[in-house]
Amino acid sequence: MNRYSVVDLHCHTNHSDGLLGPLDLLARAEEQGVELLAITDHDEVSGLLEAMSASANSSVKLVSGIELSSVWNGVGVHVVGLNFDLESPQLAEVLEAQRQARDSRSIKIAERLQRLCEADVLQGARAIALNRRGLDPSSDHPVQLGRPHFADFLVESGIVDSREMAFRKYLGAGKPGDVKSHWPELETVVGWITSMGGTAVLAHPHHYKMTNTRLRKLLGSFKASGGEAMEVVTGGLPRQKIDWFASLCEAFDLRASVGSDFHAPVGPWCELGNLQTLPGGCDPVWASW
Repeated sequence: MNRYSVVDLHCHTNHSDGLLGPLDLLARAEEQGVELLAITDHDEVSGLLEAMSASANSSVKLVSGIELSSVWNGVGVHVVGLNFDLESPQLAEVLEAQRQARDSRSIKIAERLQRLCEADVLQGARAIALNRRGLDPSSDHPVQLGRPHFADFLVESGIVDSREMAFRKYLGAGKPGDVKSHWPELETVVGWITSMGGTAVLAHPHHYKMTNTRLRKLLGSFKASGGEAMEVVTGGLPRQKIDWFASLCEAFDLRASVGSDFHAPVGPWCELGNLQTLPGGCDPVWASW
C-alpha cells in the first residue's frame, strides 16, 4: 500500500513565506531522503513549477500541491490541495482570486500596522519578499505577501525583537494584523481543489486551537464540502495528538496526510521529512499515487 518510506506533503519556498528557493528546497529534500514531496506554497504554484522543471534527475518524486486560505465560521482555515491537474483551466481562476484576496488583505494589514512606525509598512514588507526571491527590492515585480513578511519588517524596523514577538503582539490570532475577511469560504476552496481533480486536505488542525466539539463541527463541514483527508502527522506534533487526529480521520472517514510545514533551515520549523509514522489503521492519502 505504501511504496514510499519518507513522505512530506506540506512545505514552502520563497515564492510564498519560505526561505529557500524551489531548487534549494528540492535539493534539501533529496539530502533528507524524502521520496515523495509536495511543495505547497500559499495560494501559489510558481515555486512548484520551477522545482518540477528541474526534477527530472532527482530521486524525489514531486506531486502537485498548494495551500489555500479560507474561512469557516469566522476562523481562518488552511486547506492543502494535492495531486491536482496543473493544466486545469480552473487553476488560473483560483490563483487570481486568491491573489486579489491576498493583495487586499496585505493592504489592510499594512494600514493597521502603519501607526507603529514612520516607514511605509507595505513597501517594507514587499522589499523583504522581493529580496528573498533574489529580485530588486524596489521593483514592481508581483510578489506574494504574508504575515511573516510583515513580522520581519517590524523586526527590521526595531518595533519588536523577534518574529515571534511580532505575532504575539500584532499579527497573531485576534491581533490587529490578523485579517481574515478577504478569504473565500471553506466550501468554496474545497470545491476548487476537487474541480481540478485534486484531493482537499485539512491542514495542521492543531493550529486552530479548537475544542474537540468545535473541531468535529469543522470536520463535518469539511467532509460535507468534499474534503477527503486531514494532516495527522505534522512537524513537532506529540504522539498523543497524532493518535487523536488518527481517530478523527476514522470517525469522519478521512484519509491521512503528513507534512513538516517546513519554511526554513533555522528557527522553529520541522526539518523536511523528519516526521513520525502514521498510526496503524490510517489510510495514507498518497497510497494510490
